[in-house]
Amino acid sequence: MTYLVTARKWRPMRFDEVTAQEHVTVTMKNAIVQNRIAHAYLFSGPSGVGKTTTARILAKAINCPNVKEGEPCNECDVCREITEGRSLDVIEIDGASNRGIDEIRDLRESVRYTPSHLKYKVYIIDEVHMLTKEAFNALLKTLEEPPEYALFILATTEPHKVIPTILTRCQRFDFKRIEIGKIIDRLRFVAKEEKISVDEESFVTVAKKADGSMRDALSIFDQVAAFCGGDIKHEVVVGALSMVDIELFFRMTDLIEKNDSKSAVELAAEIVERGYDAIDFLAGLSEHLRNLLMASTTGNADLIEASADYPARYVEAAAKFETLDLLRMLKLTSEAMQQIKYVTQPRIKFEMTLLQLVNMEKTVRIQDLLQQVNELKKKLNGNESASRSQDYTGNVNTSNTESFANSNRKSYTVQTSNQKAARGDAADYKASADVSKATKASEVRGSYGTNESTFQEIAVRWDELLMAVRKERIGVWSQLINLKPLGTQNGWLMLGAPNDVVIGMTKPYKTYIQDVIHRVLGTRVAIDFVISNHDEPAESAGTGADSPVVRFLKDEFGAEPIDS
Repeated sequence: MTYLVTARKWRPMRFDEVTAQEHVTVTMKNAIVQNRIAHAYLFSGPSGVGKTTTARILAKAINCPNVKEGEPCNECDVCREITEGRSLDVIEIDGASNRGIDEIRDLRESVRYTPSHLKYKVYIIDEVHMLTKEAFNALLKTLEEPPEYALFILATTEPHKVIPTILTRCQRFDFKRIEIGKIIDRLRFVAKEEKISVDEESFVTVAKKADGSMRDALSIFDQVAAFCGGDIKHEVVVGALSMVDIELFFRMTDLIEKNDSKSAVELAAEIVERGYDAIDFLAGLSEHLRNLLMASTTGNADLIEASADYPARYVEAAAKFETLDLLRMLKLTSEAMQQIKYVTQPRIKFEMTLLQLVNMEKTVRIQDLLQQVNELKKKLNGNESASRSQDYTGNVNTSNTESFANSNRKSYTVQTSNQKAARGDAADYKASADVSKATKASEVRGSYGTNESTFQEIAVRWDELLMAVRKERIGVWSQLINLKPLGTQNGWLMLGAPNDVVIGMTKPYKTYIQDVIHRVLGTRVAIDFVISNHDEPAESAGTGADSPVVRFLKDEFGAEPIDS
């Protein structure tokens, strides 16, 4: 087999060729130049980012007779032996298959022997976290005080599984995932050397598919090159890797913006028919929504990882959505990806998710809602000024008045702070009051006298009074709808409340309520509050779908009830 895969053929041979790990490679070169080589290193990080490659370069650099500025020459016999894996003094151990205490004991015995012909004897233990606890303990003493010619390099993808006593005996270097831009630069170099034509969008697709791993990127590049030959096009790459076309994601967000449920269901069927996995589509949609979120938040495409044709489209599309809506959509798709793994009917869950996205209500900001309320109040106040000039007295329907009055002539219980009033006819309200109230009533009866006709007019036009309050002070209105005119007592209009909590919250606005009655009816009245148990609740104090609060939300903001 003469063919060598790209990942091996183009493996970095010098520190300068290692991609995106300068914080490690520069330190290693400086340590070699200053002769400050440690006896043990721990390289941790995701797979395919250069841990073992860097370890091999370090082994060459500390043994190369022609080392220059910390870099190996890669031409001498020492460098070639290490590169080709023929050196007896550079031992690579797989921690997964040599994880027991017996293997570590053999390693300890091997360390006792000096190098055969190199300056340093280097032990590279890959996936060191796979060693057993006993094996780690057997390695401790050797790792802490090895012979001066021995160097240990431990590599792992899961450093948290390495026991602390090992970690404290090593210099630790954390390798990071490689940025898409740097992966693309390396792929572009390899494609040029291999004389393969690749469009820019294909580079982006391969780099994103690699998810920060250079080795994975080169392996995917090999696969695509084998499928496409010497000319790689994006359309073919998407098919070769079974990836979801980005245009489907733009279609989906267009449907969300238009609330097009029918087309969303058809898109779901198309995705299934084309053989795409539902989780893969949702994962791609999450990334797509993330790009929209970045464009919406920053106003530009600097944080978007896409080919040159798409950043402008993302900025344009992001303008159609609120940032909070994009966050909610991202949350929904993330939850769906987790849930779809465990449902018995993944397709149904997938279709439900797309329909939820399409039918999701738009976010309304509090400041925008308050602005609408203020504009509405101004508009209603203008209408109220015009309506004050009308003669309400002449428009009172006698039959309605009698009907309302009769409906309120029911027995009720009144409880004041000192005593309970007796049940009686509403029109002949004769509940006893304490001395202070009687004195108070006598003082205000002359200017605030409330007779039967005044009470009947207030009873008939109570909803109109509530509307006037609602236009001006919604908070007061929300409490006033729980009250009902009961009758008169010593010239006072008595308003019945279901409990003393409502009374306590309404009482501070007594003067304001009296002013509203005067403005609407042209009559000054004095009001007081009592606890009343009504046989039938007043219409204005309804609950559920018929309550005034619900009606207000429906009328003013187009609210609709939803199932909880």
